Amino acid sequence: MFALSRLTRLLPAAALALAVFSAPPARAETIEVTDLAGRVVKLTRDPSKIVLSEGRQLYTLAMLDRDDPFKRVVGWGNDLIQNDPGAWAKYLAKFPKARDVVDMGNPYAADVSMEKIVSLGTEVYILDLSNYFKAQETGLLGKLEKAGIATIFVDFRQDPTQNVLPSVQLLGRVLGREKEASAFADYYMQQTRRIYARVGAIPDKKKPMVFVERAAGLLPCCATFGPFNFGRFIEEAGGRNWGSQHFSAFQAEAAQEKVLSDNPDVYFLTGANWYGSNPGTTAVALGYDATPERVQKELSALMNRPGFQQLKAVQGKKVMAFYHQFYDAPYYFVVELAMAKELYPDRFKDVDPEAVFKEFHQKFLPIAYSGVFWAKLQ
Repeated sequence: MFALSRLTRLLPAAALALAVFSAPPARAETIEVTDLAGRVVKLTRDPSKIVLSEGRQLYTLAMLDRDDPFKRVVGWGNDLIQNDPGAWAKYLAKFPKARDVVDMGNPYAADVSMEKIVSLGTEVYILDLSNYFKAQETGLLGKLEKAGIATIFVDFRQDPTQNVLPSVQLLGRVLGREKEASAFADYYMQQTRRIYARVGAIPDKKKPMVFVERAAGLLPCCATFGPFNFGRFIEEAGGRNWGSQHFSAFQAEAAQEKVLSDNPDVYFLTGANWYGSNPGTTAVALGYDATPERVQKELSALMNRPGFQQLKAVQGKKVMAFYHQFYDAPYYFVVELAMAKELYPDRFKDVDPEAVFKEFHQKFLPIAYSGVFWAKLQ
Protein backbone atom coordinates (compact mmCIF):
# COMPACT_ATOMS: atom_id res chain seq x y z
CA MET A 1 0.00 0.00 0.00
CA PHE A 2 1.35 3.40 -0.98
CA ALA A 3 1.70 5.24 2.34
CA LEU A 4 -0.28 8.45 2.75
CA SER A 5 2.73 10.08 4.44
CA ARG A 6 4.83 9.54 1.31
CA LEU A 7 1.99 10.82 -0.87
CA THR A 8 1.91 14.03 1.14
CA ARG A 9 5.59 14.66 0.41
CA LEU A 10 5.11 14.14 -3.32
CA LEU A 11 1.90 16.12 -3.98
CA PRO A 12 1.22 19.83 -3.51
CA ALA A 13 -1.31 20.64 -0.80
CA ALA A 14 -4.13 21.50 -3.23
CA ALA A 15 -3.54 18.34 -5.23
CA LEU A 16 -3.47 16.28 -2.03
CA ALA A 17 -6.81 17.68 -0.93
CA LEU A 18 -8.26 16.81 -4.31
CA ALA A 19 -6.81 13.30 -4.22
CA VAL A 20 -8.02 12.54 -0.70
CA PHE A 21 -11.46 14.20 -0.68
CA SER A 22 -12.65 14.10 -4.29
CA ALA A 23 -14.93 11.28 -5.31
CA PRO A 24 -16.32 10.27 -8.67
CA PRO A 25 -19.79 11.69 -9.34
CA ALA A 26 -22.58 9.51 -8.03
CA ARG A 27 -24.17 7.34 -10.65
CA ALA A 28 -27.90 7.53 -11.19
CA GLU A 29 -29.52 4.49 -9.63
CA THR A 30 -31.70 2.37 -11.87
CA ILE A 31 -34.49 0.53 -10.07
CA GLU A 32 -37.23 -1.85 -11.09
CA VAL A 33 -40.75 -1.31 -9.76
CA THR A 34 -44.18 -2.80 -10.32
CA ASP A 35 -46.86 -0.18 -10.83
CA LEU A 36 -50.59 -0.34 -10.06
CA ALA A 37 -51.34 -1.75 -13.51
CA GLY A 38 -49.02 -4.67 -12.73
CA ARG A 39 -46.38 -3.45 -15.19
CA VAL A 40 -42.72 -3.98 -14.34
CA VAL A 41 -40.94 -0.71 -15.06
CA LYS A 42 -37.26 0.16 -15.02
CA LEU A 43 -36.46 3.78 -14.29
CA THR A 44 -33.97 6.13 -12.74
CA ARG A 45 -34.63 6.62 -9.03
CA ASP A 46 -35.13 10.18 -7.78
CA PRO A 47 -35.83 11.82 -11.17
CA SER A 48 -35.45 15.57 -11.50
CA LYS A 49 -38.15 16.04 -14.15
CA ILE A 50 -41.58 14.43 -14.01
CA VAL A 51 -44.96 15.06 -15.61
CA LEU A 52 -48.24 14.51 -13.76
CA SER A 53 -51.03 13.43 -16.07
CA GLU A 54 -53.47 14.89 -13.53
CA GLY A 55 -52.81 17.99 -11.45
CA ARG A 56 -54.56 16.47 -8.44
CA GLN A 57 -51.69 14.00 -8.14
CA LEU A 58 -50.11 16.97 -6.38
CA TYR A 59 -52.10 15.98 -3.27
CA THR A 60 -49.71 13.04 -2.92
CA LEU A 61 -46.57 14.68 -4.24
CA ALA A 62 -46.99 17.42 -1.63
CA MET A 63 -46.55 14.81 1.11
CA LEU A 64 -43.44 13.28 -0.42
CA ASP A 65 -41.72 16.48 -1.63
CA ARG A 66 -43.06 18.63 1.18
CA ASP A 67 -40.24 21.18 0.99
CA ASP A 68 -41.18 21.99 -2.61
CA PRO A 69 -43.80 19.86 -4.39
CA PHE A 70 -43.05 21.61 -7.69
CA LYS A 71 -39.29 21.23 -7.76
CA ARG A 72 -39.38 18.29 -10.17
CA VAL A 73 -42.76 18.84 -11.87
CA VAL A 74 -42.22 20.21 -15.37
CA GLY A 75 -45.72 19.54 -16.72
CA TRP A 76 -49.18 18.53 -15.52
CA GLY A 77 -52.86 18.34 -16.37
CA ASN A 78 -54.88 21.42 -15.47
CA ASP A 79 -57.62 19.67 -13.48
CA LEU A 80 -56.37 20.93 -10.10
CA ILE A 81 -56.59 24.54 -11.24
CA GLN A 82 -60.07 24.04 -12.69
CA ASN A 83 -61.59 21.80 -10.05
CA ASP A 84 -59.91 22.83 -6.80
CA PRO A 85 -59.11 26.55 -7.06
CA GLY A 86 -58.91 26.91 -3.29
CA ALA A 87 -56.08 24.40 -3.03
CA TRP A 88 -54.40 25.84 -6.13
CA ALA A 89 -54.43 29.34 -4.61
CA LYS A 90 -52.80 28.11 -1.40
CA TYR A 91 -50.06 26.19 -3.20
CA LEU A 92 -49.44 29.04 -5.61
CA ALA A 93 -49.11 31.55 -2.76
CA LYS A 94 -46.43 29.42 -1.11
CA PHE A 95 -44.72 28.21 -4.28
CA PRO A 96 -45.05 30.99 -6.93
CA LYS A 97 -42.96 29.07 -9.43
CA ALA A 98 -45.88 26.64 -9.72
CA ARG A 99 -47.19 29.05 -12.33
CA ASP A 100 -44.30 27.98 -14.58
CA VAL A 101 -45.40 24.33 -14.73
CA VAL A 102 -46.42 23.61 -18.31
CA ASP A 103 -50.09 22.85 -18.89
CA MET A 104 -50.17 19.52 -20.73
CA GLY A 105 -53.93 19.50 -21.23
CA ASN A 106 -55.62 16.13 -21.63
CA PRO A 107 -52.89 13.45 -21.87
CA TYR A 108 -55.26 11.07 -23.65
CA ALA A 109 -56.35 13.44 -26.40
CA ALA A 110 -55.45 12.55 -29.96
CA ASP A 111 -53.37 15.70 -30.33
CA VAL A 112 -51.20 15.16 -27.25
CA SER A 113 -47.83 16.73 -27.97
CA MET A 114 -45.06 14.18 -27.58
CA GLU A 115 -42.68 16.88 -28.79
CA LYS A 116 -43.60 18.99 -25.78
CA ILE A 117 -43.21 16.05 -23.40
CA VAL A 118 -39.78 15.23 -24.80
CA SER A 119 -38.66 18.87 -24.93
CA LEU A 120 -39.30 19.19 -21.19
CA GLY A 121 -36.72 16.51 -20.52
CA THR A 122 -39.36 14.30 -18.92
CA GLU A 123 -37.88 11.29 -17.14
CA VAL A 124 -41.05 9.85 -15.56
CA TYR A 125 -44.68 10.27 -16.62
CA ILE A 126 -47.23 9.46 -13.89
CA LEU A 127 -50.60 8.22 -15.09
CA ASP A 128 -53.89 7.34 -13.40
CA LEU A 129 -54.92 3.69 -13.38
CA SER A 130 -58.50 4.52 -14.40
CA ASN A 131 -57.13 5.58 -17.77
CA TYR A 132 -54.87 2.59 -18.37
CA PHE A 133 -56.83 1.18 -21.31
CA LYS A 134 -57.35 4.61 -22.80
CA ALA A 135 -53.60 5.21 -22.67
CA GLN A 136 -53.12 1.97 -24.57
CA GLU A 137 -55.82 2.68 -27.13
CA THR A 138 -54.56 6.17 -27.94
CA GLY A 139 -51.02 4.90 -28.33
CA LEU A 140 -49.74 7.14 -25.53
CA LEU A 141 -47.94 4.30 -23.76
CA GLY A 142 -46.19 3.18 -26.92
CA LYS A 143 -45.11 6.73 -27.76
CA LEU A 144 -43.71 7.33 -24.30
CA GLU A 145 -41.85 4.03 -24.36
CA LYS A 146 -40.40 4.81 -27.78
CA ALA A 147 -39.23 8.18 -26.45
CA GLY A 148 -37.46 6.48 -23.56
CA ILE A 149 -39.74 8.02 -20.93
CA ALA A 150 -40.67 5.73 -18.03
CA THR A 151 -44.38 5.59 -17.23
CA ILE A 152 -46.00 4.42 -14.02
CA PHE A 153 -49.65 4.03 -13.07
CA VAL A 154 -50.98 4.95 -9.65
CA ASP A 155 -54.52 4.85 -8.27
CA PHE A 156 -56.12 7.28 -5.86
CA ARG A 157 -59.61 7.21 -7.41
CA GLN A 158 -60.69 3.89 -8.87
CA ASP A 159 -60.15 1.75 -5.76
CA PRO A 160 -58.51 4.03 -3.19
CA THR A 161 -59.20 1.90 -0.14
CA GLN A 162 -57.04 -0.82 -1.70
CA ASN A 163 -54.60 1.19 -3.79
CA VAL A 164 -53.70 4.38 -1.93
CA LEU A 165 -51.09 2.71 0.25
CA PRO A 166 -49.26 0.83 -2.55
CA SER A 167 -49.48 3.94 -4.75
CA VAL A 168 -47.82 6.13 -2.11
CA GLN A 169 -45.18 3.48 -1.44
CA LEU A 170 -44.52 3.15 -5.18
CA LEU A 171 -44.05 6.90 -5.56
CA GLY A 172 -41.86 6.92 -2.46
CA ARG A 173 -39.49 4.43 -4.12
CA VAL A 174 -39.51 6.19 -7.46
CA LEU A 175 -38.90 9.66 -6.00
CA GLY A 176 -36.41 8.56 -3.38
CA ARG A 177 -38.84 9.47 -0.60
CA GLU A 178 -39.22 6.11 1.12
CA LYS A 179 -39.01 7.69 4.59
CA GLU A 180 -41.87 10.07 3.87
CA ALA A 181 -43.96 7.29 2.33
CA SER A 182 -43.42 5.09 5.39
CA ALA A 183 -44.43 7.89 7.75
CA PHE A 184 -47.66 8.33 5.79
CA ALA A 185 -48.28 4.56 5.83
CA ASP A 186 -48.03 4.47 9.63
CA TYR A 187 -50.48 7.35 10.03
CA TYR A 188 -52.82 5.88 7.42
CA MET A 189 -52.93 2.52 9.20
CA GLN A 190 -53.60 4.15 12.57
CA GLN A 191 -56.61 6.03 11.24
CA THR A 192 -58.15 3.35 9.04
CA ARG A 193 -57.73 0.63 11.68
CA ARG A 194 -59.37 2.89 14.24
CA ILE A 195 -62.49 2.96 12.09
CA TYR A 196 -62.50 -0.77 11.37
CA ALA A 197 -62.04 -1.67 15.05
CA ARG A 198 -65.25 0.18 15.94
CA VAL A 199 -67.59 -0.71 13.07
CA GLY A 200 -66.17 -3.89 11.55
CA ALA A 201 -68.34 -6.24 13.61
CA ILE A 202 -71.66 -4.43 13.12
CA PRO A 203 -74.16 -6.73 11.31
CA ASP A 204 -75.38 -5.39 7.97
CA LYS A 205 -79.01 -5.37 9.10
CA LYS A 206 -78.11 -2.87 11.82
CA LYS A 207 -76.28 -0.51 9.50
CA PRO A 208 -78.11 2.57 8.17
CA MET A 209 -78.89 2.84 4.46
CA VAL A 210 -76.96 5.76 2.98
CA PHE A 211 -77.44 7.41 -0.41
CA VAL A 212 -74.57 9.55 -1.69
CA GLU A 213 -75.24 12.03 -4.47
CA ARG A 214 -72.15 12.60 -6.58
CA ALA A 215 -71.32 16.24 -7.36
CA ALA A 216 -74.77 17.41 -6.34
CA GLY A 217 -75.69 20.65 -8.09
CA LEU A 218 -73.03 20.14 -10.75
CA LEU A 219 -74.46 16.90 -12.18
CA PRO A 220 -78.16 16.15 -12.61
CA CYS A 221 -79.79 14.32 -9.73
CA CYS A 222 -79.05 11.65 -8.94
CA ALA A 223 -75.52 10.66 -9.92
CA THR A 224 -74.08 8.23 -7.38
CA PHE A 225 -71.37 5.67 -6.71
CA GLY A 226 -71.49 1.89 -6.87
CA PRO A 227 -69.28 -0.14 -4.48
CA PHE A 228 -66.25 2.04 -5.21
CA ASN A 229 -64.78 5.31 -4.05
CA PHE A 230 -67.35 7.23 -1.97
CA GLY A 231 -69.57 4.17 -2.05
CA ARG A 232 -66.79 2.15 -0.48
CA PHE A 233 -66.03 4.97 1.98
CA ILE A 234 -69.59 4.64 3.27
CA GLU A 235 -69.21 0.89 3.68
CA GLU A 236 -65.92 1.21 5.54
CA ALA A 237 -67.52 3.83 7.80
CA GLY A 238 -70.21 1.35 8.80
CA GLY A 239 -73.06 2.22 6.44
CA ARG A 240 -74.85 0.39 3.64
CA ASN A 241 -74.29 2.20 0.37
CA TRP A 242 -77.54 2.46 -1.60
CA GLY A 243 -75.62 2.46 -4.88
CA SER A 244 -73.94 -0.87 -4.08
CA GLN A 245 -77.37 -2.50 -3.87
CA HIS A 246 -78.26 -1.46 -7.41
CA PHE A 247 -75.04 -0.98 -9.42
CA SER A 248 -71.71 -2.71 -9.86
CA ALA A 249 -70.05 0.19 -11.69
CA PHE A 250 -67.81 2.89 -10.28
CA GLN A 251 -70.52 5.48 -10.88
CA ALA A 252 -74.08 5.40 -12.08
CA GLU A 253 -77.23 7.47 -12.62
CA ALA A 254 -80.04 6.78 -10.17
CA ALA A 255 -83.59 7.86 -10.87
CA GLN A 256 -84.60 10.62 -8.47
CA GLU A 257 -88.03 9.05 -8.01
CA LYS A 258 -86.42 5.76 -6.94
CA VAL A 259 -84.15 7.46 -4.42
CA LEU A 260 -87.01 9.44 -2.90
CA SER A 261 -89.20 6.35 -2.82
CA ASP A 262 -86.57 4.23 -1.07
CA ASN A 263 -86.21 7.02 1.50
CA PRO A 264 -82.64 6.33 2.76
CA ASP A 265 -81.81 6.73 6.44
CA VAL A 266 -78.92 9.09 5.67
CA TYR A 267 -78.27 11.39 2.70
CA PHE A 268 -74.70 12.30 1.79
CA LEU A 269 -73.56 14.41 -1.14
CA THR A 270 -70.27 15.65 -2.53
CA GLY A 271 -69.38 19.18 -3.53
CA ALA A 272 -66.50 21.47 -4.41
CA ASN A 273 -65.76 24.92 -5.78
CA TRP A 274 -66.52 24.41 -9.46
CA TYR A 275 -67.59 28.01 -10.13
CA GLY A 276 -64.54 28.76 -12.28
CA SER A 277 -65.12 25.93 -14.74
CA ASN A 278 -68.92 25.76 -14.31
CA PRO A 279 -70.32 29.21 -13.42
CA GLY A 280 -73.90 27.94 -13.24
CA THR A 281 -73.25 25.23 -10.67
CA THR A 282 -75.33 25.07 -7.50
CA ALA A 283 -72.97 22.65 -5.76
CA VAL A 284 -71.82 23.02 -2.17
CA ALA A 285 -68.46 24.74 -2.68
CA LEU A 286 -66.45 22.88 -0.05
CA GLY A 287 -62.69 23.26 0.15
CA TYR A 288 -59.91 25.50 1.39
CA ASP A 289 -61.79 28.68 0.46
CA ALA A 290 -65.21 27.67 1.81
CA THR A 291 -67.07 29.43 4.62
CA PRO A 292 -69.63 27.84 6.96
CA GLU A 293 -72.30 30.39 6.08
CA ARG A 294 -72.03 29.88 2.35
CA VAL A 295 -71.88 26.11 2.73
CA GLN A 296 -75.10 26.03 4.77
CA LYS A 297 -76.86 28.24 2.24
CA GLU A 298 -75.84 26.00 -0.67
CA LEU A 299 -76.61 22.79 1.20
CA SER A 300 -80.03 24.03 2.27
CA ALA A 301 -80.88 25.02 -1.30
CA LEU A 302 -80.05 21.55 -2.60
CA MET A 303 -82.14 19.83 0.03
CA ASN A 304 -85.07 22.12 -0.81
CA ARG A 305 -85.36 20.63 -4.28
CA PRO A 306 -88.85 19.23 -5.00
CA GLY A 307 -89.52 16.09 -2.99
CA PHE A 308 -86.46 16.21 -0.78
CA GLN A 309 -88.18 17.77 2.24
CA GLN A 310 -90.17 14.54 2.63
CA LEU A 311 -87.04 12.44 3.12
CA LYS A 312 -86.61 11.15 6.65
CA ALA A 313 -82.91 11.98 6.37
CA VAL A 314 -83.80 15.65 5.80
CA GLN A 315 -86.44 15.71 8.51
CA GLY A 316 -84.06 14.04 10.96
CA LYS A 317 -81.10 16.24 9.96
CA LYS A 318 -79.12 13.22 8.77
CA VAL A 319 -77.72 15.08 5.75
CA MET A 320 -74.05 15.87 5.18
CA ALA A 321 -71.97 17.30 2.35
CA PHE A 322 -68.37 16.25 1.79
CA TYR A 323 -65.47 17.73 -0.15
CA HIS A 324 -65.60 16.00 -3.51
CA GLN A 325 -61.81 16.01 -3.96
CA PHE A 326 -61.41 13.46 -1.16
CA TYR A 327 -62.33 10.97 -3.88
CA ASP A 328 -58.92 11.47 -5.51
CA ALA A 329 -56.69 12.11 -2.50
CA PRO A 330 -54.47 9.86 -0.35
CA TYR A 331 -56.06 11.26 2.82
CA TYR A 332 -59.56 10.02 1.96
CA PHE A 333 -59.66 8.29 5.36
CA VAL A 334 -60.50 11.67 6.93
CA VAL A 335 -63.90 11.63 5.21
CA GLU A 336 -64.46 8.09 6.49
CA LEU A 337 -63.85 9.33 10.02
CA ALA A 338 -66.39 12.13 9.52
CA MET A 339 -68.92 9.67 8.07
CA ALA A 340 -68.39 7.16 10.88
CA LYS A 341 -68.88 9.85 13.52
CA GLU A 342 -72.14 10.90 11.86
CA LEU A 343 -73.39 7.31 11.60
CA TYR A 344 -72.24 6.22 15.06
CA PRO A 345 -71.76 9.27 17.28
CA ASP A 346 -71.51 7.22 20.47
CA ARG A 347 -68.79 4.94 19.10
CA PHE A 348 -66.77 7.94 17.86
CA LYS A 349 -67.50 10.52 20.53
CA ASP A 350 -63.77 10.75 21.35
CA VAL A 351 -62.83 11.31 17.69
CA ASP A 352 -62.55 14.78 16.14
CA PRO A 353 -62.17 14.34 12.35
CA GLU A 354 -61.37 18.02 11.83
CA ALA A 355 -58.57 17.81 14.41
CA VAL A 356 -57.21 14.78 12.54
CA PHE A 357 -57.21 16.68 9.25
CA LYS A 358 -55.52 19.67 10.86
CA GLU A 359 -52.89 17.36 12.34
CA PHE A 360 -52.40 15.75 8.94
CA HIS A 361 -51.64 19.15 7.44
CA GLN A 362 -49.15 19.89 10.21
CA LYS A 363 -47.38 16.55 9.86
CA PHE A 364 -47.44 15.98 6.12
CA LEU A 365 -48.46 18.96 3.98
CA PRO A 366 -46.68 22.25 3.16
CA ILE A 367 -49.88 24.32 3.27
CA ALA A 368 -51.97 25.29 6.28
CA TYR A 369 -55.45 24.03 7.00
CA SER A 370 -58.34 26.37 6.23
CA GLY A 371 -61.89 26.30 4.93
CA VAL A 372 -64.67 23.73 5.30
CA PHE A 373 -64.42 20.10 4.08
CA TRP A 374 -67.69 18.66 5.34
CA ALA A 375 -70.85 20.07 6.83
CA LYS A 376 -74.06 18.80 8.35
CA LEU A 377 -77.38 20.34 7.36
CA GLN A 378 -78.43 22.66 10.17
